Amino acid sequence: MITFLNSTAFTAFGAPTTWAEVLGFVTGALCVWLVAQQSAWNWPIGIANNLVWILLFATAGLYADSGLQVVYIALALWGWSNWVRGADTGALPVTGTSAQEWVWLAGAGVLGTAALTVLLDTATSSTVPFWDAVTTVLSLLATWGQATKRWESWLLWIAADLIYIPLYLHKGLTLTALLYCGFLLLCVRGLVAWRRSRVAAPEFAVVT
Repeated sequence: MITFLNSTAFTAFGAPTTWAEVLGFVTGALCVWLVAQQSAWNWPIGIANNLVWILLFATAGLYADSGLQVVYIALALWGWSNWVRGADTGALPVTGTSAQEWVWLAGAGVLGTAALTVLLDTATSSTVPFWDAVTTVLSLLATWGQATKRWESWLLWIAADLIYIPLYLHKGLTLTALLYCGFLLLCVRGLVAWRRSRVAAPEFAVVT
């Protein structure tokens, strides 16, 4: 199976595209679309996408992104439960991020990026340790926001995608870069949809 996924499906823009990249494209696009629709089915589809990305990114030397997928799977299981179980009032509503939460997110982002950059630079052969680290941290923070239905999670996904696109082009993952262009458009759509549906109440009970 691993040999098949690493084999070339077709050549696009002068670069070979593996079956792993094709499957990542399909499951990734479907996952983001389902998130924008607030469908809990995004979580199992996302887990399937994570399993494909583990192989794809490890092969490309993006070790933090590869390891990130394992964390994504754990967060996806939590987010899936959170969405299905909902809040005290029923379905988990879309809300905003408080000022205190932003302080926590900013601190975690800076410290996480710095620590991961050092780790990648000293312990792996990553050729882009900082960019690998910053996209990893942005994605983790965005996933937390997605799991708790904070509309600002889309802003973090957009920021990550704007870095991912040139990063994947640099790594020769052309189809994946195109996928992230599609992700970017879907993120904008999701941002608009979630802002429209967010609740007016400043706080709600998040299921943990």
